Amino acid sequence: MKMLINSPETVVADALEGLAAAHPELDVDVERRVVVRRDAREGGRVGLVSGGGSGHEPLHGGFVGYGMLSAACPGEVFTSPVPEQMLHAAGAVEAGQGVLFVVKNYTGDVLNFQMAAELAEEDGVRVEQVLVNDDVAVTDSLYTAGRRGTGATLFVEKIAGAAAEEGAPLEQVAAIARRVNECSRSFGVALTACSTPAKGGPTFDLPDGEMELGVGIHGEPGRERRAVMPAREIAEVAVGAVLEEVGEMAPADGPVLALVNGMGGTPLLELYGFHAEVARLLEARSVPVARVLVGNYVTSLDMAGCSLTLCRADDEMLRLWDAPVQTAALRWGR
Repeated sequence: MKMLINSPETVVADALEGLAAAHPELDVDVERRVVVRRDAREGGRVGLVSGGGSGHEPLHGGFVGYGMLSAACPGEVFTSPVPEQMLHAAGAVEAGQGVLFVVKNYTGDVLNFQMAAELAEEDGVRVEQVLVNDDVAVTDSLYTAGRRGTGATLFVEKIAGAAAEEGAPLEQVAAIARRVNECSRSFGVALTACSTPAKGGPTFDLPDGEMELGVGIHGEPGRERRAVMPAREIAEVAVGAVLEEVGEMAPADGPVLALVNGMGGTPLLELYGFHAEVARLLEARSVPVARVLVGNYVTSLDMAGCSLTLCRADDEMLRLWDAPVQTAALRWGR
């Protein structure tokens, strides 16, 4: 596989150096692998820290900034960051109001964030944790016990980040983050496997003419494999799987936030075409769509495919979603 890198060993460090050069509003510690907004400790806000393996960009480093994350901890490709990174990030953003860890439900992330939380509390930092587990495709996978954390991570980080920006206390920021996760469900589809720099080729076998329904963001197996289908039929599977649970959430006639997320190797031309099918299906099912985001936000390196995330949103969630945000990857209203 041809890749625009220097070497597999330096790919994460090189990317962090590039992030620092492109975004001087961020404090990027390449050696410690921590990305912090420069004004993180100003204003006495609750600090929001997240992180995970690299390869899912712009998640999480691209979401550090005004109205979203205070800091992010990138691990090696598809590998959890270590507790020392989270502990350093917590110390860098602590402003006397405590820190919220946003954790995707993958075993390594869960264990390492838990250890970092215990160490931070020994240092006198109050820490709350929110687990993101929105994927409806499978209950257990190669990487986790329980549901995987996927596209809802963006909703949690944006809405909780807005609450923190407004000065909400730690308990309130954590509560709305948990509510967003509970109201969100996702389903992913892979048309090709992804290729890691270390391997230099596909991480799993997905023959030509086949697709994986319910794939995870590391290429974990989904519900089943089928012959490649038109976007209309893929949308019917994804919408049906997500609405099976979101449709039971109260209020039954309430609006949703919708994220049509590319896995990294699918152009916007195709993503918008897929969203056209999603919008048609939601309208046919009388599901009002309050806000839509289309693009590559929670990716899997160069995987072709997409995921759909729906969040049954109340008025407070919508207000916080609309609040100003200014990060490398998400910005409006400021």
